[in-house]
Amino acid sequence: MKVLALIYTDPRSWETASEAEREDVGARYRAFGDRAGECIFGGAALASPRSATTVRVRDGETFVTDGPFAETKEELGGFYLFECSGLDEAGELVAAIPGAERGAIELRAAYEEAAA
Repeated sequence: MKVLALIYTDPRSWETASEAEREDVGARYRAFGDRAGECIFGGAALASPRSATTVRVRDGETFVTDGPFAETKEELGGFYLFECSGLDEAGELVAAIPGAERGAIELRAAYEEAAA
């Protein structure tokens, strides 16, 4: 099954981190990728929500606005897509992601279409 891990962080914790702390976090993410590599189907760090564009369609009219959908304390900072046996295995995997220590990781099962 495919499971999406959404990594939410408080951007202030990154902004106030020292260069050494940032390097340590980067190294730990790389180590996580090495350990969980065979289960990782995809993933990426995301740009700041300040650079986001939000698109809405209402009554056939498209509205495009600068900025995130909602202002929140924690921001979606990145994601992984895993191929694993289920949410329990995914939970064990994501506990090793550095973002879990200062933020939260939301797991969502991805719907998969049956092969035709």
